[in-house]
Amino acid sequence: MSSQDSQTNATERTSPLHDAHTAAGASFTDFAGWQMPVRYSSDLAEHHAVRTAAGLFDLSHMGEIVLLGPEAAQALDYALAGKLSSLALDQAKYSMLLSRSGGILDDLVVYRTGDDRYMVVANASNREAVAEELRDRTAPFDVEVYDESDDIALIAVQGPASLSILLATPGFHIEGDDFAQRVTELKYYWSVPAEFETHPVLVARTGYTGEDGFELYTAPDNARALWDALMEAGAAQGLVPAGLASRDTLRLEAGMPLYGHELGRDTMPAQAGLGRVVNLAKDSDFVGRAASEEGPDAEARVLVGLMGHGKRAARAGYPVLAPAVDGAAEAVGVVTSGALSPTIGVPIAMAYVSPRFARPGTELHVDVRGTTLPFTVTALPFYSRKPISPRKDG
Repeated sequence: MSSQDSQTNATERTSPLHDAHTAAGASFTDFAGWQMPVRYSSDLAEHHAVRTAAGLFDLSHMGEIVLLGPEAAQALDYALAGKLSSLALDQAKYSMLLSRSGGILDDLVVYRTGDDRYMVVANASNREAVAEELRDRTAPFDVEVYDESDDIALIAVQGPASLSILLATPGFHIEGDDFAQRVTELKYYWSVPAEFETHPVLVARTGYTGEDGFELYTAPDNARALWDALMEAGAAQGLVPAGLASRDTLRLEAGMPLYGHELGRDTMPAQAGLGRVVNLAKDSDFVGRAASEEGPDAEARVLVGLMGHGKRAARAGYPVLAPAVDGAAEAVGVVTSGALSPTIGVPIAMAYVSPRFARPGTELHVDVRGTTLPFTVTALPFYSRKPISPRKDG
């Protein structure tokens, strides 16, 4: 699909599945210049469906940048914080694009889709910046960089019934192999190239909800047929279309950071509890290495979970306070994401606080629109399921 086809005007873009969302009664919101479904029925119903059965998400706003060439692996080792050259064929890895000062320009998932081919999945708001940075950083290497975002649609089926729904959907095929067996045996953060009704589709066991699930990369012209087939096959198993609102509460419960909230240019991975993503053991230089080796300032705020009581949620931007001493409360942090947890039933939040107050069990307060409410520092994630298999991400 061309850029012109995917735009309703110069600044607003729509997914190739826009008509399907409209027919399903979706409400839309602007997200990084895209009109994307925020909900279809209710945030709570869609959230609970993913936790108990399955939800179907349109993620076609995400960016996909392909690196192709004999030095693609070495180029990515230099451009990103992780060691991407260790990826096996069809494996995926979570990584980060750092600035020279060690801040996070974007968090990414990288798939090795060929011997010399890698696909970097970027956040929608950072697509152009990531593509530009990758072109600049990989210029000394024998590799080509292509922004293929307009040629790829992304659908995610997430939830405990996601595998059975995928297997019940007719039209999938793997040349010379058994689709059901390959997908059933697929480990977390691995993928398999397949076809749906003769159209190529990359089936990846990845996601952003804390549940088992699959992300399906295909051509925009194939997206509607794939969406409809999944919805029809999953109807009897409780599959519902799910919007960005439920995706946000799902990832918050799972303790997964969101760029622009928990992650940003002024935040180093170690502050977000993601220091392991930065591979200082790899024997090559990479952008941001010197700053990462030095690490953040000892007093730099760190990311924590907060759990409250009652029904009033702490929202992004709300001040976090240390309990008052002699009548004077001390501002020690700020909430980055918060909601009333649909699964747990109490307010939860992620916040950056002074390391002096980061220990689990520490009692803090949040200023919720002028009312000071108690919260307890809680280890992340707030919710976790049993893993489908040992994580194997290199």
